[in-house]
Amino acid sequence: MTVFNITHSNPSTFILMGIPGLEAAHVLISIPFSMFYIIGLLGNFTVLFVVGKERTLHNPMYLLLCMLALTDIATTTFVLPNALCIFLFNLKGITMSGCLTQMFFLHTFSLMHSAILVTMAFDRYVAICKPLRYSIILNNTQIAKLGLVGLIRAVLFILPLVLLLCRQPFCANHIIPHTQCEYSSVVKMSCGDITVNRIYSLVLFFVVNISDMTLIALSYGLIIKAVLRLSSKKANQKALNTCTAHICVMLTYYTPSLFSNLTNRFGQGIAPYIHIILADLYLLIPPMLNPIIYGVKSKELREKVGKYICRK
Repeated sequence: MTVFNITHSNPSTFILMGIPGLEAAHVLISIPFSMFYIIGLLGNFTVLFVVGKERTLHNPMYLLLCMLALTDIATTTFVLPNALCIFLFNLKGITMSGCLTQMFFLHTFSLMHSAILVTMAFDRYVAICKPLRYSIILNNTQIAKLGLVGLIRAVLFILPLVLLLCRQPFCANHIIPHTQCEYSSVVKMSCGDITVNRIYSLVLFFVVNISDMTLIALSYGLIIKAVLRLSSKKANQKALNTCTAHICVMLTYYTPSLFSNLTNRFGQGIAPYIHIILADLYLLIPPMLNPIIYGVKSKELREKVGKYICRK
């Protein structure tokens, strides 16, 4: 209990409280969280294994899917094991450096995830609107370069956020009412002037989300325009089917992401545990659903997965 009474400007340890108000249900909450995490890991590792093994899947579309799987695995792994330690073993302490490291990687991979979704939308645009030039515009090397650009962009955007927070003095109350070191929760513990921090995080949120969603909407707007020009209904259906999985994945990511961020920033009347559960589910649900969506919608991937399952 002495850890709660330490008073100094730069505490070496933070306390993650889990889900305040639902402490009695922590063990029960850990069950669905663990299931989501395990299903997500199995699904994403299956995608990585099958695409890696099958040379016929070594193309830009499936390379992007592997990149998406890697970001999903990394994001959930940086959060859930620590959350389960809180729920099951009451291990709530985390060092300041550990907290900032978790925050950096969590938000970096989140931005990387968004960049991959933009690239996937561009991939579908080229495949449908410029099919004869597809292999020239997009190949595995180009996709790898775009992935690297997305990673560099994420690091350059998130690093200042963490560095600005490192310079802040922290008050005696170093208790984080959350399961993770989410930026908005950690910054509230500062007893210094956080005006610059708040402005930068708000601008970052709107610039990244609005620009990425605008590019995705533009890509699919051009795709729909091109599809409507096709005279054959069969060609229409085939073109739209190639986009369905991507649209579902984007909806499962951006819808809870926007809802979670907006309620956290502007939903002051909402109970705190609702914010925390939404933030956790936003990190757990998309990684679990993405492999399922692609497994259902991609006949080629489904057949390859089925081949390995039947062989076992």
